[in-house]
Formats: sequence, structure tokens, C-alpha cells
Amino acid sequence: MHLVGFHMANSSKITYGLDFSPEYPIPLPPSESSLLFSVRRRLDITRSLNPPRTSPTTAAVKQSPHRPSIQTQMEIDPSLLLLLSNLLQLQTYLDPTSDPTSPSPPSTLTSPSSFPLLFFALASAISSSLLSSPSSTPTPSIPPSLMPPSLSPLSSDPIYSLDPTTRDARFRSLFGLSFSLFNSLLNSLLPHSPFPLHIPPDRALSLALSRLSRGVSSRVLSRTVSLPPSLISRCTHSLTRLLSTTLFSQFVKPLPPSSSSSSSRHTPLPNLIGSIISSPVRLRLAAPDSTLLSPNRPFPSVLLQAVADHRRFFIDACVRAPGSVDPASHLRESSLYQRASSGKLLTEPIVNLHGQKVRPYLAGDLSFPLLPFLLTPFSSSLASSSASHPSYEAFDAALTKYRSESIEPAIALLKGRWKILRNLNVGLDHAAQTIIACVVLHNMCQLAKEPEDDGKYLWRDPPETLQPAHSLDSEWSMYNVAESVREALADDLYDR
Repeated sequence: MHLVGFHMANSSKITYGLDFSPEYPIPLPPSESSLLFSVRRRLDITRSLNPPRTSPTTAAVKQSPHRPSIQTQMEIDPSLLLLLSNLLQLQTYLDPTSDPTSPSPPSTLTSPSSFPLLFFALASAISSSLLSSPSSTPTPSIPPSLMPPSLSPLSSDPIYSLDPTTRDARFRSLFGLSFSLFNSLLNSLLPHSPFPLHIPPDRALSLALSRLSRGVSSRVLSRTVSLPPSLISRCTHSLTRLLSTTLFSQFVKPLPPSSSSSSSRHTPLPNLIGSIISSPVRLRLAAPDSTLLSPNRPFPSVLLQAVADHRRFFIDACVRAPGSVDPASHLRESSLYQRASSGKLLTEPIVNLHGQKVRPYLAGDLSFPLLPFLLTPFSSSLASSSASHPSYEAFDAALTKYRSESIEPAIALLKGRWKILRNLNVGLDHAAQTIIACVVLHNMCQLAKEPEDDGKYLWRDPPETLQPAHSLDSEWSMYNVAESVREALADDLYDR
């Protein structure tokens, strides 16, 4: 599975792409002589055919009494014997003090100039044979008690011995979710073998969640857990890749063509099914590209377009634009816009109000265009009108109230639980998948009814001045329909 990420181009738009990380071979130092170079190449080939059976913690394992001694294991490979023979013949040929026609071999072996080469050849042959020789007894597994604490299974941690209430609270403070939800997520990931094989899956998951929930960089976290930053980054990228691809459709349900008015109990506006927002996610970059900067904020960012319902549950999420792009342009690049404007989304049920057919719609602010499936407040039109419209004011108040109870607290919870979204310390190639992964984790917490702790997790972005969006020429027909729908909703609300 390839990683989903960003690739900057010579434009103001960021698009999805594939991120490959090839490992390039490191060449041997050119300063070595050709003879030593060929010897090393031969030994490298031999070792690649017979990989050593070693472990980074083998020193911690005591020698078994049934383990064969070094003398019984030292069976030199035939290719090494041939290599040694070739080296001796080559030394005889190159050594000016030896006589190649002499029938006495001791003259070659006892030549002072042959000692370094013979010593190197013998040492290489013996060490390689010790590494590559098959063992009659398999290497004993390392008990968890002898493994470093940071590489031992998380189940061996004392946190597992706590009472359930204390354990859940501890898990939430360390990993952002409860003990039961942690295990549920782990079971969902295990069939996909998401993490490096040399680290227990529960430990790898805990490292990735610690970084996402605490917002620290891999370098800072490495000093706490005594593990390489590269390993922590690898665990984090593996988790976010799976969450943003494989598990996304399981926990972020796309809007169906036929949407029920289940939110009618939470708003007086009929057929309102969710609200939409464009939220900037700050990037921690030393030298950001100009397309990531916006006049409205003093930091580089990318945009998260999200739709949430009254449960504060995300039903759509999209990260396709840098911070310099306005929300309306980001919307028009999304699949939500393409499907809804073509009649493939938000089509049923239909409500008749004052002779006007009202299909399901979303609540937006003034930064979005007025569309049949996305209604915005009257506020901009009221500013140019000398008369007050009580029905318009009632509609705006109802729309604003619904947004304050759905998408706004959903974003506040998202960035409150997963603090990495407050200052995203990953590369630009991994920004999109990290943001979407946190959206998936948020929905998992909402489904599991994780506590919101009375605002403890809420995070509010600095307020920004909204720039009213304008409809395009190609959208005028949709704008006229949306204006009629909005008028009908306002009149119906005022009449009631």
C-alpha cells in the first residue's frame, strides 16, 4: 500500500499523490584497493546467500547448555575455501619476494609481505562461516522480561494491573482513548500487519497514538521512550496510512443519496442534515511554500473541509488545498461538490414548503457559495438592505445555532483530542493522511461515547474574518434555486 500525501507544484493547488521511499545502496569506499574491494564483494555475496541469524538483544540471552560450541559450528563454506585458495595464489603472484616456480610452498607462507593478506583472508573466512553456518538448535526466544521496556509488549506494562476506571483514565491521558477502544482499534489493524515486525503491535500502536494525542514530535517522544525517532515516525505513518485508507470508509460514512431528516429534533429547519466548515490546520515548517500562506493567518497551513451532523460525527472530510486557497474554491475541488451538483447526492427526501421543493442540505457560513445543497445566512444580503427582515433573522439564528451545536464543537473536539492538529509536525507528504486519520479516530471516540469532559478537550482556533464567497457564472441556475429554497425555509420558520 502506497502512502497518500501532498506534492507541491507550480500552482496554488495541492493534489494527492503517491509517496515512495526507496532505499538506495551505499557504495563501498573508492579508496580501497581493488583486491580488498573484490574480497569484500565476495563476502557480501556470501552473506546475502546465508543471512546471519542474529538479534539485537542476543547478548541478553544466556548460552544454553545444549547449544553447540563454536568449534562444532565452524564449517567453512566451500565458496570461502575457493576464495582463500584464490587469494593465496594471487599473493604468490603479486609478492616480488616469492618465487612462483619454487616447489617449496613455505617460501610464500613465510614471506613477511604475505602476513597481512593471509590474516585478513583467514579472519574474514572464519567470521563469515560463524555468521552463516546453520545452527542445529534454533535460537531461543527472548523472554519479555529481558527485552528493553520500550520494545516489550504493552500488555507487560503495569498500567494493565490498574482497576478499569483508573486504567481507562490513564489510557486516555497517554493515548487519547480508553483501554477498550485501544484494543478494538488494535484488533482492526492486526489483519493488515501495519507495524514493523521487530516491535510488538500494541507497543507500536501506543507510540503512534502518543504522538497524535500529545502533539509531540518523534524526536521529543524518542527521548521519553528511548527509541529512535525514525522508528516512531515509521509507526505513526503506518497507522495514519491505514486509518486514512483502509478504515476510513468504515468510520466516516459518506452521505447517502437518500438522507433522512434525523436531525429534525435538533433544529427547526426541516431537511437540514449537517453543517460544513473549512478549518485550517497549522503546519510546522521551517521554510514554507508561499502557497501555504494566507493573509488571514500568520502561519502555513492546509485546509480541512469537514461535514458533521448533530452528533458531532464527521460524515465527510476532504484535504485537498493549501492555506492560500479560499473555502469556496476548496469546495468546488471536492467530490462532495461534484456529486451533489450533479444530482448524485442529497436528493431525498423532499419536503414541500410554500410550493417549493426542499431537498436535504448543509448549513454553511458566508465563506461558501449559496447552493441548493448548501445554504448560507442572509447576513450579506441584509447588509445592503435598508429594511429588516424578521424571517431572515430567524433563519440566520437557526442556521447559526445548528452550526454551533454540530460542526464547530466537532472541530474543537477533533483538535482537542488529537493535539498534533494544532501544529502538525509531519512532512507535507504525510499531512493529508495524518489529518484524515485523526478524523477517523475522532469518529471512533464518538461511536464509543468517549467522554468530552465538559470542554476539557475543546480547542478553539483564532477567529478569522470571513471573506464572502461569490457564485460563478456556471452556478447561477443553482444559485436561483437555492435562493428560492432559502426564502421558503425562512417564511415557514417565521410562520411557525
